[in-house]
Order: sequence, then structure tokens, then C-alpha cells
Amino acid sequence: MPSRRHVLRALALAPLGGLAGCVVEPVGPPNPHPPVPPARYEVIPPPPGPRAVWVWLPGHWRWNGARYVWIGGHYVRRQPGWVRWVPGHWVFQYGAWRWVPGHWV
Repeated sequence: MPSRRHVLRALALAPLGGLAGCVVEPVGPPNPHPPVPPARYEVIPPPPGPRAVWVWLPGHWRWNGARYVWIGGHYVRRQPGWVRWVPGHWVFQYGAWRWVPGHWV
């Protein structure tokens, strides 16, 4: 015959038996945008002119509030003091995708 302690333990754990197959997903802020599409293939044309240092900025997707819009690549003229170009890129932060524009460092 089971002891009183065993009976009380079985009664206390009985409601948890129904949760054995449950999957609990973490709760976080919803992502308001769909995933960013893959980058498009671009043919890089020759630089605009030989009298300056030109840097090609590749195209990227930009969220316009309703959907992603492709912004084509283009050249920018390198300015004095600019050492290295960091291309623009998408980062997933705080539950949403955010575009970090390209910049010089």
C-alpha cells in the first residue's frame, strides 16, 4: 500500500502530465518585415573617369514601408581622409532587420 507521501506527490504531479508533449516557443518582439531577399547580380561598369579614385557601392534592398525595393549599385568618389569603405549591410537587431548604410572609416 502506498504511503501518504507517495499519494500526495502523485496528486501534485498529475496536472503536469498533460504538458509532457507541449512545445513552448520563446516569446519576443515580432519581426515587422519579411526576410531580406538575396542580393541581385550586377554588372559593374568601368569607373566614371580616371582623374579621381572611384569606389563601387553594390546595390542593396531597402524597405520602403510596404516592401523591399532594389537600389542599384553606383560609384562614389573617394574623399581625402577616407581610408576604408565598409559596405552597407543588414543586421538583425531587437527582433527586426535594420539597414546599416555603407560608410568610410
